[in-house]
Amino acid sequence: MDQAEQMREELYDLQRRELITIEDAAVAVRKESGQVKVKQAHSLVGAGALGGAFWGLLIGVIFWMPWLGMAIGAVSGALGGKFTDIGIDDKFIDEVAETVGPGSSALFLLARDAQMDRIKEELSEYEFDIVETNLSPEDEDRLREAFAAEEVSG
Repeated sequence: MDQAEQMREELYDLQRRELITIEDAAVAVRKESGQVKVKQAHSLVGAGALGGAFWGLLIGVIFWMPWLGMAIGAVSGALGGKFTDIGIDDKFIDEVAETVGPGSSALFLLARDAQMDRIKEELSEYEFDIVETNLSPEDEDRLREAFAAEEVSG
């Protein structure tokens, strides 16, 4: 359950080596009980970061909506629609929900310029699946407008 956090640290190192540009990150740990704990990468809050509202909503839709049942179907549809508007479709959400079972963790990244072959090679000691979606520049702008983190005051 702690591999996603370890992997995040490894990816920060790969970013220093210019193999990836990470704009924001969050880790979701799904305990054996099914309970999900979210840890945002606070070191990235600021310029390109999306903030807790985005990660909380996305991870909530992925992990909690299926268990809340029909009573909130309209809310789930509205939230899903909000993500579809910014290029994160139901297929991506469903695939992530199916991949991250109880007793495991997931690393969520908003990243660009990733040299995937080199990254996979560097992270070969970890057991992981990559579930990805690509956002157009317009989708990225809409995502930032909807969920931009507030500036961190010094």
